[in-house]
Amino acid sequence: MAFRRRRKKRDRRRFRGVYLLPNLITTASLFAGFYAIVAAINGRFLAAAWAIFVALILDGLDGRIARMTHSTSSFGVQYDSLADLVSFGVAPALLVYLWALQPFKQFGWVAAFLFVVCGALRLARFNVQSGSMDPRYFNGFPIPAAAMVVATAIAFYYQIGEWAPEKDKYILVMIYVLSFLMVSNIKYFSFKKVELFKRHPFQTLVAAVLLFVAVATAPELMGFPLMVLYASSGPISTIVYNRRPQPQLPEKPEEETSPKPAGP
Repeated sequence: MAFRRRRKKRDRRRFRGVYLLPNLITTASLFAGFYAIVAAINGRFLAAAWAIFVALILDGLDGRIARMTHSTSSFGVQYDSLADLVSFGVAPALLVYLWALQPFKQFGWVAAFLFVVCGALRLARFNVQSGSMDPRYFNGFPIPAAAMVVATAIAFYYQIGEWAPEKDKYILVMIYVLSFLMVSNIKYFSFKKVELFKRHPFQTLVAAVLLFVAVATAPELMGFPLMVLYASSGPISTIVYNRRPQPQLPEKPEEETSPKPAGP
């Protein structure tokens, strides 16, 4: 009995509660992913695609707010990963299956399941490697980016309509490719080290303004090509990564709390 009481006291000391603001934002991201599932079941595929985009915005906010307010925690890390699996794994997989993969029968639902399981493996590997990898690069294609490829593909098709009558075959191949990229060791720029408050060449500002105008003018048309471009940049990022000197990363101490990743 004394041992059990001591164990309960240690458990209470180890879990001292949760921070509200970042975890509420994570919950909102999870809600957007769940809404995408419901919308896809009801046949509202474009609304589901936009819900995944909203989940992406919220997922980018929770980690940054947690670091700004010094409210990072191990609980937040695990909760964020579970929310990401639903919003960027299950939701886009079900969406793309109901939208394009049903005619392929077992090949279609196997492709959708492969997307989910590779996304789960990608998240688990990211959590294990967090703090020991170069923060300038992702190891493998991030699962939120893979979900956005699916979402922007749907929005893109709704714009071009009858120009792509045999979309199902291309979508099936795309899902298998995305699944492989998520569990690969191909490096992708993370954009975490982009210094927005430092001086940059004038041409950089002009390029950023032109990109913003292009996306704002036709987001449904520009989103998918930009995501495909990012997915195709992996080999170039890998070559740059292998040629750059690797930074000396400090050993991650074993603490009760750990910083919350910005995104996988």
